[in-house]
Amino acid sequence: MFNEELISAKVAARNAGNILMKYYESSDKKIKMKGKDNPVTIADQEADKYLFNFLTNEFPEYGWLSEETVDSEERLERKRVWIVDPLDGTKEFIEGIPHFSVSIGLVENGDPVIGVIYNPVSGEMFSCEKGKGVYLNGEKVFASNKQNLIDSTIVVSRSELKRNEWEPFKKQFKSIKPIGSVAYKLALVSAGKYDIFATIAPKNEWDVCAGDCLVSEAGGTFKTINDKKIIYNQKKTLVTDTIIATNSVLFEGVSDLLF
Repeated sequence: MFNEELISAKVAARNAGNILMKYYESSDKKIKMKGKDNPVTIADQEADKYLFNFLTNEFPEYGWLSEETVDSEERLERKRVWIVDPLDGTKEFIEGIPHFSVSIGLVENGDPVIGVIYNPVSGEMFSCEKGKGVYLNGEKVFASNKQNLIDSTIVVSRSELKRNEWEPFKKQFKSIKPIGSVAYKLALVSAGKYDIFATIAPKNEWDVCAGDCLVSEAGGTFKTINDKKIIYNQKKTLVTDTIIATNSVLFEGVSDLLF
């Protein structure tokens, strides 16, 4: 049986990606600032509008939470809620770095049940439905089964690396790789392209929801450093604890290192 929500999320991600590419390939990305060091583009807003219209028309009884939509507490009353970032990795998008993505998660009673992350430049479509595993462009993929930190590559935020926040730990890993877009990093870890994801800076639900679903479905572990699962569709959407995504063995090593 085909899952209508998963199919709709994949169609929506691909079409939103087409909107982003139209602007990505343009010399004028029409940038505005939402706050200090927090740019937003017309592409963000146009992709968000499309995603909202498409998914809420398809599933009118579901709630909605997106980085670029004014939040409404009405979602707190809904059993199922779409949690979306129409353009994760805005800074990379603006700079012409192909590490940005469309991120679409669906939660049921706070638990992720659908995850779709699409990089429109590379054409990588990562998708999962709870209990059915993770697929990258139709091929089943799995999280890394490495057992030792020193053999493992960790993907981290470009800005965290620039601030030298990972300098004290560089000898603990095989390598530390900076990649933009939290969602894209999580998708790559879910497919075993990298072994570990960690973020020190606070993240919002829309940054990590789809990635949480992907990593968990790929046989990985996605938790905060204090060993807690994230419950989604909260009134306060910011997750302030360090988040780690990897396998259960490496999780212990990374959490011990960063605590």
